[in-house]
Amino acid sequence: MAAVEPTELLDLAVDLVRRAAVLVGEQRAAAVASVETKSTPTDPVTAADRASEQLVVEGLAAARPGDLVLGEEGGFRPVGAEAAPDAVRWLLDPIDGTVNFVYGIPAYAVSLAAEVDGVVVAGVVRNVVTGEEWTATRGGGAWRDGVRLNGSAVTALGSALVGTGFGYAAQRRREQAEVLLRLLPEIRDIRRIGSAALDLCAAAEGRLDAFFERGLSPWDRAAGGLIAEEAGLLFTGLHGQPAGDEMTLAAPPALHPALHDALIAAGAQP
Repeated sequence: MAAVEPTELLDLAVDLVRRAAVLVGEQRAAAVASVETKSTPTDPVTAADRASEQLVVEGLAAARPGDLVLGEEGGFRPVGAEAAPDAVRWLLDPIDGTVNFVYGIPAYAVSLAAEVDGVVVAGVVRNVVTGEEWTATRGGGAWRDGVRLNGSAVTALGSALVGTGFGYAAQRRREQAEVLLRLLPEIRDIRRIGSAALDLCAAAEGRLDAFFERGLSPWDRAAGGLIAEEAGLLFTGLHGQPAGDEMTLAAPPALHPALHDALIAAGAQP
């Protein structure tokens, strides 16, 4: 398959995410009655998650049959019969914020990113309820509704509103709560919205000053992470590591070092 521009990948991603968001919105009432669980009893999956993922995968298969997809519900697989040698890898969260979806809290999103040679080059996150949509291409900036995003102008950690999230396993939650107990006196306040993709977009826009979370999967952070990066935030792990399962930290350059060190002091290091 010939090389493709990030803008072309973004156009495809936006089209599929918009269609999936419509489907999720239409299915909410029916999906609430068909909730199952995955990793723990508090980790839900609904019929709408699966239908959203199927819609996107089928759309990718029709447009780019040689590509691969890593989806939260279906795992890693070719979108068509087999993958091409130069396949784009798509990272899909069909509903990021499923607990919010189940409870009717208006903060859940469809997130889709395109990765080429291990680098995320295009991404889109769409809030299903509000219709807000954030996009980015690598080197092309981050945008919402035609407005370029530049992150927060806050420079002091004590004035920073910081977003985070919690895992589903009890021991992971306990560890995260202990870190938060130590971090809270060092910052303005904390927000727990319930969707990492939306948290990262909020940080890109300056609605949050920064964001961190341990335990995010690639589909949780791929699109939102690119959007944060393209808004000028540093998107990393701890101790010079890239963002990953052990830690995802997104903050403007003026805040990143102080938050990074505060997290280490609070015991967040792996």
